[in-house]
Amino acid sequence: MIFMVSADRLLAFTAMSFLLILIPGPSVLFVIGRALAQGRRAALTTVVGNTVGAYTLVVAVALGIGSVVERSVVVFTALKLAGAAYLVYLGVKAWRERASLQASFTDVGASRGSLRTFWEGFTVGVSNPKTIVFFAAVLPQFVDRAQGHVAVQMLVLGLVFNLVAVVSDSAWGLVAATARDWFARSPRRLSLIGGVGGLTLIGLGVTVAVTGRKD
Repeated sequence: MIFMVSADRLLAFTAMSFLLILIPGPSVLFVIGRALAQGRRAALTTVVGNTVGAYTLVVAVALGIGSVVERSVVVFTALKLAGAAYLVYLGVKAWRERASLQASFTDVGASRGSLRTFWEGFTVGVSNPKTIVFFAAVLPQFVDRAQGHVAVQMLVLGLVFNLVAVVSDSAWGLVAATARDWFARSPRRLSLIGGVGGLTLIGLGVTVAVTGRKD
């Protein structure tokens, strides 16, 4: 049987992934912090580590949690609502703490080796609560059970997510590395980034809560 993800599901998942990735959450903040303190190379190495960590979560969901969620409407609904609530919580937290983003961006130690930078990026990626919630609660919604190969579909969709993440996170890092002084001079600009990100997270949480399987 030939595996296939329908175009509408793929586009919808890509759009939702883009919205989530674009929000400056833990991984993006870490990448920007590396860029501001150590430059482009450290930022891009961190992006690679983040991506590998995030895809580790995809594999875990596809081979374990995902199959349980896919078979049980009760488990799926409970996880979806918990995930939605947590996304709203993260959004409210980001909004309330938007004025303190400058400390997060500049609180980075001295330059480290590439391997250590990679593993630190991996740790942030694999432990990012926003990504964990998204993969566990949202990823199963875009699987077409009629096509079969549920785990493979999740792995493919997860790969799409990570490709979008590489592009977006790299862009954040390169811009931050190029404009270190511009960011550092204006706490108001950092506050605006955090505020917009918080509101977007809240909106995404509400969307997750009201959409998805009802069978």
